[in-house]
Amino acid sequence: MRIAVASQGADAAEHFGHCANFNIYDVENGKIIASESVDNPGHRPGFLPNFLADRGVGVIISGGMGGGAVEMFNERNVEVITGASGNAKEAVEKYLRGELKSSGSICHQHEHSHECGH
Repeated sequence: MRIAVASQGADAAEHFGHCANFNIYDVENGKIIASESVDNPGHRPGFLPNFLADRGVGVIISGGMGGGAVEMFNERNVEVITGASGNAKEAVEKYLRGELKSSGSICHQHEHSHECGH
């Protein structure tokens, strides 16, 4: 399984589309076995969900995310977890232990991205 965290460096980003990078973790038997950081190639409507799904991501974790992106991930059978904060790797470890549940945080106005994750 591959899990991606929309990030600002090592920490989960408040807004999926405007993150600096994606920390991607390969998981086997409930343990992280490898990781990589991929720069955000740019926020364009509809691009990022396909970009990540095409890289084999099955779970995306973020502080907040727009409804359109959530729908696109759902269409690609990628689980969406919103409401995350703090260290990206720790968020993945919490998810793997069943301690990180989605808050359903949907961003409605991109010009107010500071509202995401709350």
